[in-house]
Amino acid sequence: MGQQTTNTGEPRVGVYICHCGGNISDHVDVERLEELAGRLPGVAVARRNSFMCSDPGQELIVRDIQEGRVDRVVVASCAPALHETTFRGAMARAGINPYLYEHANIREQVSWVHHGPGATDKAGRLVAAAVAKASLLSPLEPIRVEALAHATVVGGGPAGLKAALDLARRGIRVTLVERSPFLGGHAAGLHRLFPSGEEAATVLGGLAQEVLAHDRVEVLTCAQVTQAQGYVGNFTLAITRRPPSDERELELLARAQGQGGAGRWLPLAGYWPQEAPQEEETRELKTGAVVMATGFTPHRPDQGQYGHGQLPQVITLPELIQVLSQPGDGGPLVVGGKTINSLALIHCVGSREIPGVHEPPDGRPLNEYCSRVCCTAALRAALEIKERFPDTEIYDLYRDIRTYGRGHEDYYLEASRRGVLFLRFAAEAPPRLSGQDGRVAITVADTLLAGEELELEADLVVLAVGLEPGPASELAEMLKLSTGADRFLLEVHPKLRPVEPAVAGVYLAGSCQAPMDIGESCAAASAAAVKAGGLLSRGYVELAPFVAQVQASACDGCGACLEACLREGAISLNAGQAQVNPALCLGCGVCAAACPQGAIQVAGWTLPQYQAMVRAITQAAGGEEAA
Repeated sequence: MGQQTTNTGEPRVGVYICHCGGNISDHVDVERLEELAGRLPGVAVARRNSFMCSDPGQELIVRDIQEGRVDRVVVASCAPALHETTFRGAMARAGINPYLYEHANIREQVSWVHHGPGATDKAGRLVAAAVAKASLLSPLEPIRVEALAHATVVGGGPAGLKAALDLARRGIRVTLVERSPFLGGHAAGLHRLFPSGEEAATVLGGLAQEVLAHDRVEVLTCAQVTQAQGYVGNFTLAITRRPPSDERELELLARAQGQGGAGRWLPLAGYWPQEAPQEEETRELKTGAVVMATGFTPHRPDQGQYGHGQLPQVITLPELIQVLSQPGDGGPLVVGGKTINSLALIHCVGSREIPGVHEPPDGRPLNEYCSRVCCTAALRAALEIKERFPDTEIYDLYRDIRTYGRGHEDYYLEASRRGVLFLRFAAEAPPRLSGQDGRVAITVADTLLAGEELELEADLVVLAVGLEPGPASELAEMLKLSTGADRFLLEVHPKLRPVEPAVAGVYLAGSCQAPMDIGESCAAASAAAVKAGGLLSRGYVELAPFVAQVQASACDGCGACLEACLREGAISLNAGQAQVNPALCLGCGVCAAACPQGAIQVAGWTLPQYQAMVRAITQAAGGEEAA
């Protein structure tokens, strides 16, 4: 299975074509493509495999290199973002420079968008271009920069605490920056954690104490990052600490001070590790990596949404959970001084919003995503009420029940057994509420009953609000972090690089990235800690070599590259010559395009290589001509 020709004295290119399990081969004639590739100038070997990224597929490459058949590699498969590093790793294992490699994307750029004979034709052109470039590749070496064995964790919730502790245990010094006076995040506002049922004070308080007791961890509360610059291994942050000004925080601090001061757990607030600063102060912090653990913010319902802000009988689920956290005396459920004999839970408030159906009055962005944890949290609250106040009638009004976690479905089943009445409504026909004699009248079209309208009355309505991104927008902008359509911080790839944004040296931990429960947040935090610890433990960082390089003899110091550069500090002028900081360079090539003298080239993507690719594409006007 493969076409083989001989070549002497010139680069020997191996072309490896992936079927991608049918994703490619269903629309591209891979046998024909293999034949065409084998006849291209400079190609020594052309092969195909059902899954090139598999161990057998990689072994084809390794064997051909070790047996001297090829010294350049082209893989025609899916997007390079998925497996480029996989194939570079195979080349390194085979004993040659991993940058003598070029990728042809014939899945996203061909089979997923083209059908019929034209797909094979286009795939042939892309492979021809990749071969032309590969023939001109030169060995490159990674850029090595020193890395400080120090990490900064931003956020003191469960994810931030877990990341800080894991890093410290790996021998990395850590500074944890938390903007509030307390540690524990929103989880500190819970009485018990699901599904274990453990007390939040026990779990989170114990974690906070371990962090505070570790000699490699510095904790700064009432603090936030106000400036950030630098690059992986060598970030410089400005940390500003300010006296608390939030009314709730001041109230909690006053209560804590009256109960014995810092170094203890305060119910519904969290662990108070230290006295708050009396004056604003800013310090500079040198750090090698940043772990973003900035968490989430509960959605605040729009004014008038389901009567919120208008009817005193309408509250949010976090508010109900705080009520349930108070010790009871065995009497009925009391909220706001009123006895509650019946309540209604309404799901998907601030989640799964649909353009054209949900139009926020304040013009805020729609939350089109599912917040994931709300269903389980609402059902857990309903069960607790049934356990403690069994005579309370509970109506659960939902669009869909999504109890996705292990053991979470049991809450739904148990709630049904305990008499919670479930009513399903469509997003286009949400429940209608009105105040009436101190109670709330609810009209809902139940889709389980073919859309029949039901009328209910409840003493209390609880809105299961969704999760929104935490207060990280300013820091994300300073660090040049991308966000998704949902405004949460965006990872490079959800499976291959799940806790890494595109900025090297920055890692994502927990619900700053997406709605997560505490277990998921802590797992992500541990993953981020492993990544950051592995990066910093060697004392240096190796970066990809695809950066701008200046030919000093051709540079006249005009500064056009400096003006065009997209990354502050990546290019500077020194003694009339442009100089590139490879650790900051994005490798985007804007400077190369702007230079009137042609004095700048991007390593691995030089102008001659581009020209060779263009010639190959134009010459391969059809399938036969590609030969």
